[in-house]
Amino acid sequence: MQGPPPPRSPAPPPRLHFPSRSHQMRSATRHDADASVGTLPQLNTMRPIFFCSTLVLLFVARPRSCQGGNILVVPIEGSHWINMKILLQALHARGHNITIVRSSKSWYISENSTYYKTVTVPVERSLDQRFITRIVSEIIQFERGALPLTSFLHITFGMTSTIIDAHSAIGEFIAATLDDQELMRTLKENKYDLVLTDPSWGSGIILAKYLNLPLVYNVRWLLSGEGHLAFAPSPISYIPITGSGHSDKMTFIQRVKNVILYLITKYHFDLLSQVYQKICDKYLGPGHDFKQIMLDADIWLMRVDFVFEYPRPTMPNVVYMGGFQCKPARPLPEHLEEFVQSSGEHGVIIMSLGTFVSQLPAEITNEIAAAFAKLPQKIIWKHEGDRPATLGNNTLLVDWMPQNDLLGHPKTKLFVAHGGTNGVQEAMYHGVPVVGLPVFFDQYDNLLRLKERGGAEILSLRTVDKDDNFLAAVKRVLNDPSYRMNMQRLSRLHRDKPIKPMDSALFWIEFVMRHKGAAHLRTESYRLPWYSYHSVDVMLFLAGITLLIFMTFAALVRCLCSRCVRAKSKRD
Repeated sequence: MQGPPPPRSPAPPPRLHFPSRSHQMRSATRHDADASVGTLPQLNTMRPIFFCSTLVLLFVARPRSCQGGNILVVPIEGSHWINMKILLQALHARGHNITIVRSSKSWYISENSTYYKTVTVPVERSLDQRFITRIVSEIIQFERGALPLTSFLHITFGMTSTIIDAHSAIGEFIAATLDDQELMRTLKENKYDLVLTDPSWGSGIILAKYLNLPLVYNVRWLLSGEGHLAFAPSPISYIPITGSGHSDKMTFIQRVKNVILYLITKYHFDLLSQVYQKICDKYLGPGHDFKQIMLDADIWLMRVDFVFEYPRPTMPNVVYMGGFQCKPARPLPEHLEEFVQSSGEHGVIIMSLGTFVSQLPAEITNEIAAAFAKLPQKIIWKHEGDRPATLGNNTLLVDWMPQNDLLGHPKTKLFVAHGGTNGVQEAMYHGVPVVGLPVFFDQYDNLLRLKERGGAEILSLRTVDKDDNFLAAVKRVLNDPSYRMNMQRLSRLHRDKPIKPMDSALFWIEFVMRHKGAAHLRTESYRLPWYSYHSVDVMLFLAGITLLIFMTFAALVRCLCSRCVRAKSKRD
């Protein structure tokens, strides 16, 4: 006799955002039920147990989500958009509604997407690809004949007007956004839960303040400087300034240089802040300091961790999500897999110079191609522009490559990279040693962190095409097993965490949404004037009290001595 049908499991709570976990639980339930077929009494007895167990598991596994919040995103272009896009895809998968504010001149952020809606603001100009390409070309040409310090000074001072002009274009974008009254009315009516932005540009910061919304950063840089320098205690005796080329172990002369570069960075930051301060004065009213608004973010999702970064003081509202974009490798496209497998025991080398560097000068690319041709490995090279004249048969030129999947392939032996944060962290995640060819900004410093840990070699644009330097560096890293061993050690450290970086980032974004901010985690230190922050006023006060006590004591002693002298004179 057929037993009664099992009770139907209740519908899962709305937006249960762990489909893989619930799928596993449903699969386990079906497996248990199939195993009991043919034993009807046992089946009837066990069905209520299965039902209760399923309810308990569903309750325990239920995530603390925000049941589909509304998130307003103000991203920036280039490689910053690449990692922001990964974060937005994860938020969409958890049921959140994403709205992106972009300019009509955007070249990276598509207007149509399956996981976000867009608000496109018409602008006359923007920080477009042509502008970036021109800057990169100028830097490369200067680097070819420059010393490291003069290179930093060139970017800081020689290109100051160019960089200010770039931020002025961003200022025009946010001004056009705030001037559109219909758009602003719509944004207010949508009742967003927070603004997510990258503070390398100031547009998202000002928009969040105008809409009075909690603010979360996907951050490593603030305008022109490393983010920590603005909001966390930063003793520059052991915290190297980006561009210094130093580690956290500095000599006296290096510390002198570090202080000078710190002052230059502060000056540069103040110049760029003035661009956005004008917008604050116009749209937010008097009394709104842009620097203060910038530091009022509730959560800082920092794109580094302390396997990669040097140890340093930090703050409670900083969440370290370094490598959040990294993931296990997926199968390669058929043509790439066939090429990789053809390398045999020698393996493959991959080379990419990132988003902004489309091509190097011909003399450099020809030298690199000639060096690759002398190696037994197969080469996959992301390269645009003219085909190098010295290209060997072992080298495949591509316009695009699945970088993460290639780095995770067991036949990948070496990564030739420019040192961008995304590529460096993917190499570390997969344990692949690096030969670095930095071009500008933080790239040298990123590679230096790997070199200090024994996982990379660094070349400069000045010398890469001279004296077989490139070939020698590649052979050194390929033939010395310590490079791979050190990178694999870093990979183990990076992966050995109680919670994945992406899960941590998602939790804290939803935390801000649930609690309408995270003001209890924000420090008041940056609201203090410099003399209060460093307790200069307290020291002067204590010094004054000490001096007063000393002078009182001295006056008392002098008075007593005078009386003694007068008394002795009378006796005499």
